[in-house]
Amino acid sequence: MNDLPLVMVLNGPNLNLLGSREPHIYGQDTLDDIAARLEDQAQGLGLMVDIRQSNHEGHLVDWLHEAGARGALAVILNAGAFTHTSIAIHDAIKGITVPVIEVHLSNPHAREEFRHVSFVARAAKGSISGFGAASYALALDAAAALRH
Repeated sequence: MNDLPLVMVLNGPNLNLLGSREPHIYGQDTLDDIAARLEDQAQGLGLMVDIRQSNHEGHLVDWLHEAGARGALAVILNAGAFTHTSIAIHDAIKGITVPVIEVHLSNPHAREEFRHVSFVARAAKGSISGFGAASYALALDAAAALRH
């Protein structure tokens, strides 16, 4: 049994296409590239990460509930397009006591107007966006700081 604090990293729709989907916006890194760096970083921070991706809203809701049940230190959530549409994800975040850190590769406020509204941000502890793959690393540092 691993006694390290758990950070769940949950990724929403189309993030499985990273590296090939609009690289001028989302960068060249694949989700596997980001996951490998996060696992290395987590080890150095004395954390355990559980990294998942789904194109289905209900999976993200279930995983948020699971984070609460597992007593995770934090959740790093890139809900993708569900950020702007999902009351269910908002309510799942509000329904758990685990702090959620919203992450985006791009800066939604510098993009189309429909991306300016985030239902996730309204429930999350904080948000990090616009730093490409480094947004995840910054979020993991923020999660680690929650221990103190």
